[in-house]
Amino acid sequence: MRKVGGIVLAGGSPGKGENLGVSTEALLPVGGRPMVTWVIGALRKSGYLEELVLVGPPDLSELAREEGVRWVLAGSTAVESALNGYQALQGSQWILLSTADLPLLTPEAVRDFLERCFKAEADLYYPIVTRQSVEEKFKGARRTYVRLREGTFTGGNLALIRGDTFTSCALKGEKLVKLRKSPLGLARQIGPLFILKFILGRLTLAEAERSFSRLLGVRGTAVITPYPEIGVDVDKPEDWELVSRIFDGSAP
Repeated sequence: MRKVGGIVLAGGSPGKGENLGVSTEALLPVGGRPMVTWVIGALRKSGYLEELVLVGPPDLSELAREEGVRWVLAGSTAVESALNGYQALQGSQWILLSTADLPLLTPEAVRDFLERCFKAEADLYYPIVTRQSVEEKFKGARRTYVRLREGTFTGGNLALIRGDTFTSCALKGEKLVKLRKSPLGLARQIGPLFILKFILGRLTLAEAERSFSRLLGVRGTAVITPYPEIGVDVDKPEDWELVSRIFDGSAP
């Protein structure tokens, strides 16, 4: 079995939790527990992780101790937080990144994703979920979808990265994130043909993989997962309301 270290990014501001009396989004109550504890439990029970690090504000240090995981202080950006977590996992051959807002995540979903990853040779693996899978299992879930030639997908909130490429990949990824509000700058990096095909829905999954692999300087591959739990995060108040109804059994 390959050595995998896990990082849970929980550096979000109170946001949705301000009216619920919590200091950070990771502590939002879901199913009678802080949201992030469901994520920690799913990752730990997958059976693949050697070590798990929770990256967040000091408010989470006690929770980390109670959950039996290491706590690392969050940085000023998501990339900086990820690098802080990586520094604590230097011995891991692979790093599994997860956000703290995936309370529906299950050990089976994590295990299946990792097993699919290790069937292909790459440095970076990113899960995608079909729109049909999400809508069939979680009615009312609102996600952002991308239409490709193979189908319509939403991205997951996990990523598996080879340890020796983690730092360079993170730094290059940060540059792309900064360009997201500059269509012209992004077009120069990705290429006008890529954007045209994307707009027309003619872009293939292989073309997207090749383009982003070039930009990140690694071999990246998308992994289609049958588990929509990986792609349903708590990003808006209505997301929190939906997962709360799922946990109490009142969701359709």
